[in-house]
Amino acid sequence: MRLLVTVLSLLLVALGSGAAHAHAFLDHASPLVGSTVRTAPRELSLWFTQNLEPAFSTVMVTDASGARVDRGKAQISGNTMRVGLKPLSPGSYRVHWHALSVDTHTTQGSFSFTVGGS
Repeated sequence: MRLLVTVLSLLLVALGSGAAHAHAFLDHASPLVGSTVRTAPRELSLWFTQNLEPAFSTVMVTDASGARVDRGKAQISGNTMRVGLKPLSPGSYRVHWHALSVDTHTTQGSFSFTVGGS
């Protein structure tokens, strides 16, 4: 009986710790984080580790001078956030994102990608 209680306690602790770390972290992006792409993308896509709350999750893409180059409000479906991009010239671009997961945890971050190169 003591062994059963110990095993069940360990199982509950293991399951509870997973829920405590439930945040929508950036899993991957297109264009890839830190990448150089030859052709300017028409859209930026971000995939997260959890589903997002559309009303409170945002993304902004800026050029080297800080001017916005995204086409406005992101489209969110499940764990994916997408935003259209204006025509991009060769250069460096910065992505700033803020995500609220459906379990009410927020995360944010930024990364860059480059258009052009050889």
